[in-house]
Amino acid sequence: MSRCEIVPVRASDEEALRSYWEVQRTAHRHDREFAVVPPLAHLRHALREPSPYHRRELFLAVVDARPVGTAQLGLSDRDNSHLGDLEVAVLPAHRRRGIGTALYQEGLRRLAAQGRTTAVGEAHDTLDGRNAPGPAFGRAMGCTVVHAEDHLVLRLPVPPGERDRLDRLVGGEQYEVLVWGDRCPGEYVDAYCAMLTRMETDVPLGEVDYRPVEWDLARLREYEERTSHAYRRIVAAARRTDGVFGGYSVLFLPHDDSDVLQDDTLIMPAHRGRRLGLRLKLATLEVVLRDHPERRMLHTWTAPDNGAMHHTNTTMGYRPVERLLEMQRAVT
Repeated sequence: MSRCEIVPVRASDEEALRSYWEVQRTAHRHDREFAVVPPLAHLRHALREPSPYHRRELFLAVVDARPVGTAQLGLSDRDNSHLGDLEVAVLPAHRRRGIGTALYQEGLRRLAAQGRTTAVGEAHDTLDGRNAPGPAFGRAMGCTVVHAEDHLVLRLPVPPGERDRLDRLVGGEQYEVLVWGDRCPGEYVDAYCAMLTRMETDVPLGEVDYRPVEWDLARLREYEERTSHAYRRIVAAARRTDGVFGGYSVLFLPHDDSDVLQDDTLIMPAHRGRRLGLRLKLATLEVVLRDHPERRMLHTWTAPDNGAMHHTNTTMGYRPVERLLEMQRAVT
């Protein structure tokens, strides 16, 4: 085999950045019908204007002057400084030649050099657990599965009759649903940050070595600005008649794409049992159906043991298509 060279992707090198994105997209979509790949604009902005909270390092594996594999490091700098995300992708025709191993080992070396002690990354398994290359590669690299979520999809548009059925199921009549876009209105920031902080502790993460962070105005505004370069955002929040917020739900719409990504949905503990989750999800869905008729599929990820949210999703018509595995190992 020709020599494999691993090279960093510089923020100023648009050709290398595009090659990285194309290799990653091709590798994922070869294995997975419903793969979601971050937009090129997202990677470009992450490299050129890194967040004060989180940064990325991208690498290409090059053989005979052709990019054939990628590695990505995700590094938090103000919290979870012990942790590093490490994910690898290799074009199908170049697998089983040691390229993925070389990329992974280079990633571990760089994590160790920065004092990180834990590496975590995502792999995607079939629902029956057979013939998926990602989990097999992760185990070969010494990783173990520490958390699992179902990847579920809902095809759009939702038929009018189905929307009527769902509308009849919602609850929480004593709540007003507030909807906004890319930027949270100032008068809601404190309540929204309190819910985002609660989500950090409530979301099921299994044994992932992640330590919850606290959201404040600065973190929220930086996050909103950064994600707006590649996504539109739709947020719905439930506010009770006494002004207390009971929960929120967020959708991301990648620019120039037909997908919609369901991000967090949280109902605060004192407000559960009223089908607020369904009401909030339907509120964001209504915006998509009304304002973005070009969108064709909604994606969401839910832990199998998160019974309430799993039930809400299947009630809406989502169906599971694959399983996302969080895989982890010590950096040694």
